[in-house]
Amino acid sequence: MSQHFTQIYQGHYNKVHRLCLGYVNGDEALAKDLAQDVFIKVWEHLDEFQQKSSIGTWIYRITVNVCLLFIRKNKKKKQISFTEFKSDNNIQAANEDQSRVKKMYACIHKLKETERIIILLVLEGLPQKEIAEVTGHSHQNIRVLVHRIKEKLTKCVSNGI
Repeated sequence: MSQHFTQIYQGHYNKVHRLCLGYVNGDEALAKDLAQDVFIKVWEHLDEFQQKSSIGTWIYRITVNVCLLFIRKNKKKKQISFTEFKSDNNIQAANEDQSRVKKMYACIHKLKETERIIILLVLEGLPQKEIAEVTGHSHQNIRVLVHRIKEKLTKCVSNGI
């Protein structure tokens, strides 16, 4: 089982980590902690996996649940604070991409919980049918939601709304 888990971990860690980053506004340390929590749950429940969906879909469900639980617990304690990048003139070009990524994470963080789940899974490259399976929405509904979410994010990133 440990060799099987190692393969699962190596095959899915980067995707889980990136998904967690989206929930914590790009905070690397928090994302690593959440990813670790996800794989602890995967390890604990691997023998319960029923193969009704792919292992990746199952891991995404665990990731979403771990991240949402973390956010709900933190909302009770305090709001997660955001720090804006202030780029120095000498390194502005190097920080431009990083700043845009930060802005995108901030915009994603402003979305409703369901919208955030959907767009983060889209950014991970998950097919819309699999996103529908993870979220419990119909495939057609996911298609419409993805379009609307992309419009919201475009406005937010462009206008800072």
